[in-house]
Amino acid sequence: MPTTTPTLATAAAAMTESQRSSVETQRAAKSFSRRLLLKSAAAVAGVASVGPYILREGHAASGSVKIFSWAGYISPDMLADFEKKTGVKATLTEYGTNDELLNQLKATGGAGFDIIHPTVDRVPNYVEFDLVQAIDESKVKWDGCLKSSVDGSAGMGGVVGGKRYFAPADWGTEALAYDMKKAPLVYGTASYGDLWSPANAGKVTLRGHSSLIGIGLWLESQGKLPHPIRDQFKDEAKARANFDAILKVAAANKKSVAQFWTNENEAQGAFRTNGCVIGQTWDSTAVALRKEGLPVRYIAPKEGSLAWMEGFAIPKKAENLDNAYAWINWFYTPQAGALYTNFSGISSTAVGAEAHLTDLNKQFFADAYPGDALQKLWWWPIQEAWYVSIRNEYQDRFLAA
Repeated sequence: MPTTTPTLATAAAAMTESQRSSVETQRAAKSFSRRLLLKSAAAVAGVASVGPYILREGHAASGSVKIFSWAGYISPDMLADFEKKTGVKATLTEYGTNDELLNQLKATGGAGFDIIHPTVDRVPNYVEFDLVQAIDESKVKWDGCLKSSVDGSAGMGGVVGGKRYFAPADWGTEALAYDMKKAPLVYGTASYGDLWSPANAGKVTLRGHSSLIGIGLWLESQGKLPHPIRDQFKDEAKARANFDAILKVAAANKKSVAQFWTNENEAQGAFRTNGCVIGQTWDSTAVALRKEGLPVRYIAPKEGSLAWMEGFAIPKKAENLDNAYAWINWFYTPQAGALYTNFSGISSTAVGAEAHLTDLNKQFFADAYPGDALQKLWWWPIQEAWYVSIRNEYQDRFLAA
């Protein structure tokens, strides 16, 4: 477990101007998490400072729990700590995409796992197909989770038909990863449009469907999109009109793409072995490469980073319910949250986790979201089944262009 770092106020006294700027960014992030998220009900920040949180004594003292989570999210150290603290043996199965998770549960009718880890905007899909059960909120120790994330997730897909199906676990972004030597970017001018600069031709990596939204935000900022981009998530005609304009730009620039990625390993490999110098990737991709000592950094574009929240849901046919709740409650401890963030690079919603983060993870956050970047996060709206179908249609057309 990393040691607790000095407070921001103590450390700031001996800092350079550059370091002090990073401290101010972290301080702003704390203010953001308390002040802005509840108001917007559409965001969450991963920093807070509240007292310790203890698991309920005697809860889930034996047995097992089957976890289905994203590749690269849950470490062996986390599984070991959970077993040590609860007496429950956790087994982990990994997936690479939301669609892979959804299709697996559809194939089994909601059986096979006790805990899944969906993105909040996709939770209504699971409810629609009757694949998850409502959470018994009396069994969750909500004091261990940032209140802003609990309240905010309700309107983002976590509560459906008046029932909660989602316990927030983390938040993160998709923005611009770049080689600081070969494709340097600066906050304030960095843009999704930089992906299509002639200087980066043949050296770009991105994901099919989300890169279309990046292009859409770029076009919208120039007044070149038929409808406000958020309107396309509510109206099929507007979605198709926007996607037609976006696809035209995407297809014309496809030659710049060296590699499309669909999961974490592919995104990292694009930089590590396949010659990419810039890309639209997850934050976890960039922090992993930075940990390896590669000159890859991560910055929010001026149009706003694509932001998402993920959390835990309980499948319809979960067999170990008590142990599923034990996993959620263990995750809502400062130490578990820090284990998660230090391993994945993704911000935990566990209260007090920031006190146990490594210096690298703290610095990564400050570098990624300078200035007003946190206020400009672009949170994914709920993606209903009809929209996902259209989105995938245009993604396939982009890939085949």
